[in-house]
Amino acid sequence: MSDKRKSNLIKFYGIIFFLVISKVNSIQKFSEQPHYTEVNPNQDALLACKIIDRKGSCSWQKDNKPVGIYPKKYEWASGNSNAIGSQMHSSDCSLWIRKATLEFDDGFWECQVTASDFITQDALTSQPVKLVVRVAPQKPKLEHEGQNILPGSNVTVDAGAIATVKCVSHYGNPPAIIKWFLGDQEIAPLHPQINSSEPDNPKTWSATAVVQVPATKERQGMILKCLAFHEYYSARTVGVEAKMDVRYSPTIKLQGSPQIDLEEGKDSLTLRCEANANPPASIVWRRAGRPEIASLTESLQLRPVSRRDSGLYSCQAQNSVGTSDALSFLNVLPKVTQLQLTRITSQGNVWLERGRESRLVIANVTYDFQGEYECRANNFINGQKRSSNSDTISLQVVGAPQVLRSNSSLYQVIVKRGESASLTLVVCADPRPRHVAWEWGSLKLEAGAGIGRFRVDDVTQDKREDCYLATLHINQADVQDSRPYYLVVENDRGADRHSVMLTVEGVFPETLGITYFLGITAVCAAVLLILICWCVYIIRNKNQNKYKATDKDSEKTDLKPRHDLIGVPHLEPTYATSSSARFHLPTQRNIIHGSPEAMKITHQYCDDLRQRLLLFRYHQNVDLNFRYNIG
Repeated sequence: MSDKRKSNLIKFYGIIFFLVISKVNSIQKFSEQPHYTEVNPNQDALLACKIIDRKGSCSWQKDNKPVGIYPKKYEWASGNSNAIGSQMHSSDCSLWIRKATLEFDDGFWECQVTASDFITQDALTSQPVKLVVRVAPQKPKLEHEGQNILPGSNVTVDAGAIATVKCVSHYGNPPAIIKWFLGDQEIAPLHPQINSSEPDNPKTWSATAVVQVPATKERQGMILKCLAFHEYYSARTVGVEAKMDVRYSPTIKLQGSPQIDLEEGKDSLTLRCEANANPPASIVWRRAGRPEIASLTESLQLRPVSRRDSGLYSCQAQNSVGTSDALSFLNVLPKVTQLQLTRITSQGNVWLERGRESRLVIANVTYDFQGEYECRANNFINGQKRSSNSDTISLQVVGAPQVLRSNSSLYQVIVKRGESASLTLVVCADPRPRHVAWEWGSLKLEAGAGIGRFRVDDVTQDKREDCYLATLHINQADVQDSRPYYLVVENDRGADRHSVMLTVEGVFPETLGITYFLGITAVCAAVLLILICWCVYIIRNKNQNKYKATDKDSEKTDLKPRHDLIGVPHLEPTYATSSSARFHLPTQRNIIHGSPEAMKITHQYCDDLRQRLLLFRYHQNVDLNFRYNIG
């Protein structure tokens, strides 16, 4: 195939491809479809509809019926209201609806475009969209148990029950949105609101929402509100409300009930029976054993009381829901006209508490009992004390110091390791103590002194007469500080001694544990070193004993080489000669290290032997390799 023919085929296929692509791209389609729209009555509404590559004719349908183009009612948004041919070249098929009305314009609208040509079949139809012409709903209404709740009325329900309330909004387009509020808090409905068209006006809607409110005493008097939201309301919302009327049986609170006896002819009494109830309860006062009613009001007054008023009183509160009762007992005593006091006797003893005899004897007087005392006879009527007192008796305790032992909690102090501990005891003495000290172990600290972590405060005055505070402070207490600490007090009349137990809770810290471990290791190492030194000492001692025996034997030997010579070195001559001459040297097999004297003899022997060997070499002209060892 020639190049020219190939070129022509390529051009042909290119043209075909271009025509196909152009045909595909020229298919008309939506660039914008109409959408849901709301409009107020007598206002204009625009339904948007725009087409890409439009070649067909635009048209609109409402509720599946075609709509014509009418001046001042339905007009093209492109501004051209001529025949179809004049708006063929515009891609905007949007429609203006002038002065919308519910009757003619509310409904579902569709935008349609005819096909570009018979073959292409690219006609378009949009999704139906709702055009809503707004109508303001009526004011919502409340219903409870099938009855309408009139303005100013209540939602009445018994405590513990559930109030089911319905809110209905009629003839709105679109339907109103309903929300519930109890007080200022929004509450959820029982289920989503139900919207339904009105039977007598199908283009409008009713909206219904139901709420359930558990009735409790706390919700009595709260406001339940239903709010309807709609865009055509002038304030965007209209509401209706009702008060929660929660009915419950009475609960009684009795005030003024006497807790003590009353005095006849002098005291007055007012009892109040306060009933919390809805609806309000009726009050009846009765006295046990009597048929008549004591009172029909909240208050029962007895001014003054008499002995015939004694007895059990009941208050009864009753309403349509239930009944409640409360009781009060009244005891009226005769007036005390005279209190005669018998004798008061004290023999150096104090009265600890109220007694029933004229004399109270207590042994073992302590400084705790020092002070002024009186005998008092009391009678309590109507909460008031009737008393008759004797003359005061002053008791002064003089003697040796005494550490107070009445409070056992002071005898033991527990602190954590590292905290500061303060040990305090109260000591009483008259005359004043002249010596105060704290003792523990072998240590003793006077008042006002300190050592290391320990400090003793100066004696200070206690709130009681002739009593003083003695305090020992221990800073950064440690476990080894746990022990008893003794307070020693002396004055001119004697001395006293008492202990306080200090307990320091805690464990050894990590650094302290390491210190103890290293200490134990050091002790073990020292013991091991001592054992090694002792063993070395024993061995050296044995060697010294051998040296002494060698010295004695060496003094008895001569310089002749012997096999049993002690202290003579072991000589092993090695020689080689060119002739058959042989020279034998004396040998010593046993080498024993001896004393210095023995070593001296050995060196002399070696020198003499060396001279003999040199002389032998000279005469025999032999090559001699000589080696000897001196131990």
